[in-house]
Amino acid sequence: MIQALSDAAATQAFGRQLALRLPAGSILLLAGDLGAGKTCLVQGLAAGLGIEEPITSPTFALAQHYPLPKGGGLVHLDLYRLELAAAADELFAQEEEEARALGALLAVEWPERLSSAPAGCWQIQLSLSDPFNPEAGRLIEVRSPS
Repeated sequence: MIQALSDAAATQAFGRQLALRLPAGSILLLAGDLGAGKTCLVQGLAAGLGIEEPITSPTFALAQHYPLPKGGGLVHLDLYRLELAAAADELFAQEEEEARALGALLAVEWPERLSSAPAGCWQIQLSLSDPFNPEAGRLIEVRSPS
């Protein structure tokens, strides 16, 4: 499914709705260029899960955990700074284990840093409608696990 999103608010609203439809423990691989809206989508996912704290890109921390008091929550992973696939694979495996233990969603930005795409993941591609005009909106494509 491909859908047009008019702005950041629409991207967050899409994330909120998506969070309500995803099975607990889902893994989302978020691909897209810088500024395409990956973190914005994760902000919406968090809101949909009932997470109230601010969601920022974990580019420097690499991973952020947002557990919920009654279980579940969100693990947000950003592999952008990892140049070696082995390092990305190792961090992904650690965070996947943590997310599964929490029953949390795992949202992974820059999954192309991994040596291969993990099986059983939701694939989400975000792109700017017009790369020369970020205000023109975004396109989002969501593919469910096979």
